[in-house]
Amino acid sequence: MDNFDVIRMANQICTFFKSYSEAEAIEGIADHINKFWDPRMRRSFFNHIDKGGAGFDALVLSSVQHIKRPKE
Repeated sequence: MDNFDVIRMANQICTFFKSYSEAEAIEGIADHINKFWDPRMRRSFFNHIDKGGAGFDALVLSSVQHIKRPKE
């Protein structure tokens, strides 16, 4: 999975939660990614985060600490 797809999908989830309060949005984004993204997708997500996370919406970046990092 390339970075463009990971960025696009995470930002789409973020767009859905934009009408929520910031705390609810952060929790909702993390919950969605934890529940519905398989380890391969989350691994791609964290690989991009570890390289600076360029392109992710600020709410996605705020949710990182609540997203489960998959085992290598």
